[in-house]
Amino acid sequence: MPQYVPTDADVEAAADRLIEAAATRAACAPVRDLIGRDDVGAAYAVQRLVNERRIENGAVVTGRKIGLTSRAVQEQLGVDRPDFGVLFADMNYADASVLPLDHVIAPRVEAEVAFVLAHDLTDGDLGTDEVADAVAYAVAALEIVDSRIDKWDISFSDTVADNGSSGLYVLGEEQVSLDVFVPVHCEMRMLVDGVEASAGTGRACLGDPLAALSWLAQISCDVGQPLRAGEVILSGALGPMVPAAAGMEAVAEITGLGAVSCRFGERISAAT
Repeated sequence: MPQYVPTDADVEAAADRLIEAAATRAACAPVRDLIGRDDVGAAYAVQRLVNERRIENGAVVTGRKIGLTSRAVQEQLGVDRPDFGVLFADMNYADASVLPLDHVIAPRVEAEVAFVLAHDLTDGDLGTDEVADAVAYAVAALEIVDSRIDKWDISFSDTVADNGSSGLYVLGEEQVSLDVFVPVHCEMRMLVDGVEASAGTGRACLGDPLAALSWLAQISCDVGQPLRAGEVILSGALGPMVPAAAGMEAVAEITGLGAVSCRFGERISAAT
């Protein structure tokens, strides 16, 4: 039986569904009924359309995020490969910020190594040595992932279409050169209200956070959207993600990068 190929109308309908969910903070049904469970091309087409409309409304791109790099997170979500999404300025919060729960639907927090680029990554060999040379510095990060899909009932195409299940992100204050910080050797532990809730190492992120950056640099060039100097790159979770709740404090400690923290505020408006 021939596999169904999503139409342009299907892609637009999926984008409309996700845009409505984001605007109302009310979770929607999965979009795989429109674009299939594993159609990567259609899923990224939905993501591009959603993000283009966001940019048309004034959003400013600050970088990219790599998702599903940790085996633990893949198992939590039932997927088996990495993906990527786009970061925007209104997702970014300073270290130790109180994050507004009204900006998300079903947030979960995870600890990562973030890279800030000093140079574009547009062509040539994009292996780990080459991408490392393009990094200005690394910094500890918390990513607050979120899903517009109800109850995180996602397939790979759902999370890709939903901008890699992106939500918010927090960067630490300690900026460290890769001359002294070796990402693959780092160790992470994340405390929630003072109790360890997640732990991992640099190897949990596709074997090396720089391998994740290399993967993203290559695929970004392949789709005509190369990584640019100044962009923040969230390289992917170092350990399991943890559901976020009002009043909760999360602190991630990453060896060589120090700590980064946030607290979650109360939810004022209802979200389903």
